[in-house]
Amino acid sequence: MIHGTHNALNDERNDLIKIFINGKFYPRHEAKISVFDSGYLVGDGIWEALRLHDGVLVFLELHLDRLWQAAAAVGMTFTFSRTELIQHIWKTIEINNMHTDVHVRIMITRGIKKTPSQDPRLTISDPNVVIIAEHKKASAETKEKGISLFTSTIRRGTPDYLDPRLNCHSKLHEVQALIQAIEAGADEALMLDVNGFVATCNATNFFIIKNNEVWTSTGQYCMNGITRHNVLRVCKENHITHFEKNFSLFDVYGADEAFVTGTFGGLTPVTKIDGRIIGNGTYGKMTERLSNLYEQLIINEVKTNTYGN
Repeated sequence: MIHGTHNALNDERNDLIKIFINGKFYPRHEAKISVFDSGYLVGDGIWEALRLHDGVLVFLELHLDRLWQAAAAVGMTFTFSRTELIQHIWKTIEINNMHTDVHVRIMITRGIKKTPSQDPRLTISDPNVVIIAEHKKASAETKEKGISLFTSTIRRGTPDYLDPRLNCHSKLHEVQALIQAIEAGADEALMLDVNGFVATCNATNFFIIKNNEVWTSTGQYCMNGITRHNVLRVCKENHITHFEKNFSLFDVYGADEAFVTGTFGGLTPVTKIDGRIIGNGTYGKMTERLSNLYEQLIINEVKTNTYGN
């Protein structure tokens, strides 16, 4: 099995899921998009991912805020409202008879092109909307074992050419970083910013613990992570000293603990970076505490049922 933050337990129900494409549902093997789709041709699309826990789409408004901000950033006009998109998501969940441990991926491209081209004026359709909901439970083994990282030579870009906060379909630089890490024998990639400070990973955000303090990057060059936001939230609410600051590999190699955050895996410990053992190479006490606080935040979201159907 591939080891990493997106490890999921095998679930045969996913072979029979129905996928939402522009208002219709298709069996998995029949779900297709035109080769003239702008996302396929030039990576002109945006996406969002969220989790269904006990019948509730947790942190839904935060995810939708991020999606609408992404659309504004790339100049994409939606032909549907937030309410309509939420209805589409729930229809997808219901038609697949889903209740919990579900990962929902929403992908929206600018639409079909008249001919292969970058030019958005050659788009001849409304945006294409795809919603894939899968039964996905994160592997407990991954959380207990932790993951290893390798520092890629590929840097996180600056906001003036491709803002790292944008969830867009153009992920080739992150794929390249991950390939470097895999070839180096690691599970995932750690990425620095253009100034040489630690930014994020190829698909998750990165934290270290030093002297019971929680450190993460400034946010200028990292992904606009909802789980990152919530970890900082629980630190504040529980009076845990935390910083968004510049730090380098010098600090990382001497950290007491390290972990990464993501919508699917929550908090995942990092036990080794560039061949160096971090701390004692196990699931650290502060990481475990923060993970428990984050899980409690999800439980509270479910109890209030703010985003249930």
